[in-house]
Amino acid sequence: MLAFSKYQGLGNDFLILEGRQGQLPRSVSEPDAEWVRLICDRRFGVGGDGLILALPPDAQGDLRMRIFNADGTEAEMCGNGIRCLARFLADSDGDAPGRRWAIETLAGMIRPELMRDGQLRVDMGKPFLEPSSIPTTLNVVDGLPQGVLELASDQLNVASVGMGNPHVVIPVEDLTTIPFEAWGAALEVHPVFPAKTNVHFLQVHGSRRLEIRVWERGAGPTLACGTGACATLVAAVLLGLADTSAEVMLPGGPLQIEWSDRNGPVLMTGPAEAVFDGVLTPELMPSRPSQDRMTRVQVVELDSSAESSSPSADPSPEEEAAALEKVQDFLNNTSLDSLLNLASESLEQRTRARFERGGGL
Repeated sequence: MLAFSKYQGLGNDFLILEGRQGQLPRSVSEPDAEWVRLICDRRFGVGGDGLILALPPDAQGDLRMRIFNADGTEAEMCGNGIRCLARFLADSDGDAPGRRWAIETLAGMIRPELMRDGQLRVDMGKPFLEPSSIPTTLNVVDGLPQGVLELASDQLNVASVGMGNPHVVIPVEDLTTIPFEAWGAALEVHPVFPAKTNVHFLQVHGSRRLEIRVWERGAGPTLACGTGACATLVAAVLLGLADTSAEVMLPGGPLQIEWSDRNGPVLMTGPAEAVFDGVLTPELMPSRPSQDRMTRVQVVELDSSAESSSPSADPSPEEEAAALEKVQDFLNNTSLDSLLNLASESLEQRTRARFERGGGL
């Protein structure tokens, strides 16, 4: 049995798996894209915009985050995702306001902080404005990679910013009248973005109030994108459309974004909330092509004392057969209530922590 938690930040929802002690089997910590697509499927799986793994650190961080889009591709970073992860950590460990984490990501070290009102403030690091670091083939004009792209009969003025992952920002007059899905899908895979890109259409309501619609790389339309809100403010500042601090309205709600020092980091403040905790059934566990979904994943969790159960071990066919037989025997002789109890302790602890927060937390 594998416990998970589901969290959302402005409607951008993620499945989070606890693995900071190295307890996740390799089939989960190095997930197959097909399995990620399955559990993120809103009809046949749990449902979510992505999967987040909390893993042991590789360097000087408190932990390492891996995040996978709903299509199974791995992302460098996600602003809403890292807020959800920080809220999960606070709920799991009973952390108080002021707690700050150093989280290793493919975009570098990111440092979220739990605020007194329960929101998360995240130092997102410096934006990337060199085309090769985004990456994009757009040319730099006035310190910002930008240009005009043709989509069928339309010409769009675009600007590109990296936040550890690639973004393109397109200012428009009215968000309600654009062909959002057609433009979003086309821009995501446009040749000027060799690693594909996240797409954000921007309507300026004022120098301190921006509104965007989001087409995320690997996920399509989503209700929010934290790194996208950061990239949008950076682009808007350099285009002369916004102040260095602004509210960025997304379909799921607002984020407060600040970039007061053009040589410094972008700061993002916003919410993250628990949705529910659960346990994956054996049918939803990852499997190898040659096996049934009843795999060695369960063996790692049910028989952690056995040497062959190490998540990093690569068992022989004989060991796998014996493990599968052991799991089948265990399941045949254990009630469903008992199976659920095996995975309930950490869930109960997180639930208790949420109730004990009280007040604005």
